[in-house]
Parts: sequence; structure tokens; C-alpha cells
Amino acid sequence: MNQNPKNEELNSCCQGKSLMDEVYGLLDQQIAVWELPKRHYMALNKVETKTMKVGGVEMTVQFNPSRIVSSAAKVDVTSIKERKCFLCKAHLPQEQEGIPFGNGYLILVNPFPIFPRHFTIPALEHTDQLIRTRLGDMLDVARELNGCVIFYNGPKCGASAPDHMHFQAGNRGFLPLEKNWNSVYREQAEVIVDHSEIKVSRLPYYPHAALALESMDKEAMKQQFEKIYSLLTVPQDSPEPMLNLLCRFEDGLWTLWVFPRKLHRPWQYFAEGDDNLLISPASVDLGGVFITPLEKDFEKITSTDIEDILRQISMDADEFDLLCSRLKELR
Repeated sequence: MNQNPKNEELNSCCQGKSLMDEVYGLLDQQIAVWELPKRHYMALNKVETKTMKVGGVEMTVQFNPSRIVSSAAKVDVTSIKERKCFLCKAHLPQEQEGIPFGNGYLILVNPFPIFPRHFTIPALEHTDQLIRTRLGDMLDVARELNGCVIFYNGPKCGASAPDHMHFQAGNRGFLPLEKNWNSVYREQAEVIVDHSEIKVSRLPYYPHAALALESMDKEAMKQQFEKIYSLLTVPQDSPEPMLNLLCRFEDGLWTLWVFPRKLHRPWQYFAEGDDNLLISPASVDLGGVFITPLEKDFEKITSTDIEDILRQISMDADEFDLLCSRLKELR
């Protein structure tokens, strides 16, 4: 980040602390001095939520007006070219500070939060949002920020900045899939690959296509993800297969959830009148927290609506079955 007295003071006070402590300290500091996140994090304390069963799985709906920035983001080529990249270092707000991470990343407080503690982790270089060669970076982030779940939205799968590589992070225990994985969902998962170094499961009870990779070996995770990636179709209008990722690191074990997709936004997003639902699903939604930036949508959305939206955007059941069968053959 910019080398100014504030950053030097922040770095000085963080010496000797874990990166997780530093990041949470950054959040406190930014809320104290920057009005935008202060306002939105205070509003988050009063955000309305409701819980419902979707295909037998518990999901939360959150009414979060500040997320209109992301849900309604224009991500077509023309719109991207006409706006300044808000993740580039040169275009960050004057008040925004960050913590360098790894080989070319910066950890920033997300001023439009979904999680009580929400961060964005952009690459310092302005380069396209593509995951294939950066899965190892995501695993590194998850290991160092082990109090958070890390997520990746593909360029056609909810990323509001498809022109700038970035991850996001939010505190653990917030997403139902991650929160209930050990106690509920892992036991219900169907194991399709089981090696000494890695296990891959499918989630047949989940209302959309989902895989879970578990390993203590970083290279095994990267190799298995490459197998999945290579089996996915790349749409003509997308630079990579359509997918979302969630990742966490706990007790030496990485868990990576992979959500293969076929559609960016459901028909309800573009509908007019009473049929309209401004829902643009991304990793957080697929992890069990559906974001509604408009109150009208929060009030009227039903479990049937959510299940229909998930069915539209997710890989078809037959295609997902084929993907799982091919993964079994590759083991």
C-alpha cells in the first residue's frame, strides 16, 4: 500500500502479531477513520435475515442494501472499459489502507460487507480474474487467514471486477455450508475419489452442483483441481469455465468447495414488474447466504424461488453426474 505515516504506524503496531490479528486490526482501524465502511458495518448490525429450507438444506436470506453495488454491477466489456478499476492501487480511496500478502497481493477491508468481517484481496497487478494458475495462492491465503473462509467468483459468476484478479475473505461460521460442514454435511457427502493424500466428495443433498475437496497436501489439491478444471467446458463468451470456489484451512486440512455453473444470472434478474428479483448469485449465495439488496425482494422471495434460481445457474444434473463419473475414472 502507499507508504505514508498511517501505514507505517499500522505496520509498527502489528509487529509480532499473526496475520489474522493484523487483518482484524486493519478492520478496526479503517472503521475508525473511514466513513464509508463505518456506515456500512454499523448498518450490518441491523441487517434483516430470514432462514428457510431450500431442497432440504438450511439457507439464510439477507437484506443488505449496500450490496446493490455488486448485485447490479455492469460487467459487460463496454462498461468495464469505461470505468476506472476500483481494485487498482492507483484508484483506491485516499482513506483505504492495506496489508501486503504473499507474492503480489494486498488485503483490504471490503467497505460493502456481507460478513461481519469482510475483506478483498486483489492482486497488485491489473490482470484478469482467472483462477487456473492461482489456486495455490488461494490455498496460501486460506492457511494464513484461517479464521476466514476465502472465496473466488469467476469473471462470469458474480465477480464485479472481472478485469482484476482478486479473492475475498469473510469470518468463519457465517456461511451455513462451512459452518455445518463438520457436524452435518460431510457425513452426508458421497465420496467419489479417496486417496491417501486427497478426498473428493459430491454433495447429492445440496440444491445445486457442488464438490468438496479435502487434503493436507497443497500440491495434491492443486493437481485435483486441475483435473476438475480441465473437464469443465469453457463457454464462448467466458475466458474460463464457469465456477465459484470457497476455501478454508482448519487443523492442517484444506477444504475447497467447487461449484460448477452454466449461467451468470437467472431470468428473474432481467424480468420486469412483479417477476423481477435482483439476485446475482455468487460464492456467498452458493455457500448458503442469499443476498437481496432490495427490500421488496427480501420480503417476497421464497424457498421455491431460490431453488429455481440455483437450478438455472448451476451445472445440469446429468452433466454433473458425468463430471463425477469422469473424476472417478481419473483417480
